[in-house]
Amino acid sequence: MKYRRLGNTGLKVSVVGVGTWQFGGEWGRSYTAEEAGAVLRRAKERGINLIDTAECYGDHLSESLIGQFLKNDRREDWVLATKFGHQFHGHLDRTDKMGTEDMLLQLDRSLQALQTDYIDLYQFHSGPDSAFDNDSLWTALDKQVQAGKIRHLGISIGSNDNLHQTEKATEVGASAIQVVYNRLDRKPEERVFPTCEAQDLGVLARVPLASGFLSGKYKPGASFGEGDVRKRVGADDLRDKLTLVEVIARTEVPEGTNMAQWALAWCLRHPAVTTVIPGCKDEAQVDANASAAELVSDDHPQSWKS
Repeated sequence: MKYRRLGNTGLKVSVVGVGTWQFGGEWGRSYTAEEAGAVLRRAKERGINLIDTAECYGDHLSESLIGQFLKNDRREDWVLATKFGHQFHGHLDRTDKMGTEDMLLQLDRSLQALQTDYIDLYQFHSGPDSAFDNDSLWTALDKQVQAGKIRHLGISIGSNDNLHQTEKATEVGASAIQVVYNRLDRKPEERVFPTCEAQDLGVLARVPLASGFLSGKYKPGASFGEGDVRKRVGADDLRDKLTLVEVIARTEVPEGTNMAQWALAWCLRHPAVTTVIPGCKDEAQVDANASAAELVSDDHPQSWKS
């Protein structure tokens, strides 16, 4: 595994982390504590130290499964990132809850579910600018930092071209940006990444495998079952994505290279990107994702220097 500095937080994070939306049950399967623990245990064995989750991945369900693992592990070995701002109601059904009091309630629930007394990176979760521009919210968050419940603040931008929130990150005390970035969606390169670099913000690239489309497993004509979030993709959009993936596989991925590993390393080659946080359904996917680090160069501005 390779490690990079997460912007001005100084945190040392693995270039490949573990995204855990799947633990909330919205990717076609549910998880027991043992199954989730096996994924996280294998991640640790492979040198991964970053877990990213959220309050609305199954109404703190993902956090709870992570917490059950952490209570029997060394908490200090992990960089734990979670988010606030939504209320889970049911499968793919959530509403915004981004007020100051909402945040305080969600923070305490997250700490309880995760079975920890602090969160390394607490992120504003894909909210509108109107909710973001609430000075009292950021004042309250800063107080939680001072109290030790939060180590660092971050912003998970909903639109991957949200310059308003990204440019104000330092002003509100945030040190990291989470954004959708992958070979099929390069929009952040235009405006978001330059200001991240200028502010020395860490960047967590979410959906780096384009919801699995860049795994190389799916061909034009593929379909997804009920309960899978990818079911929401329209037929025309799905066909276009998978057709483009075939072209990329043929013209960009070196012969003999696993496409998923190539896609993760492709994200990590950008100088603004600190880490990628792909979901891992099982231990085999952990292994595959972790192996992407072998394709990553040490010549990167955020490479960790011992």
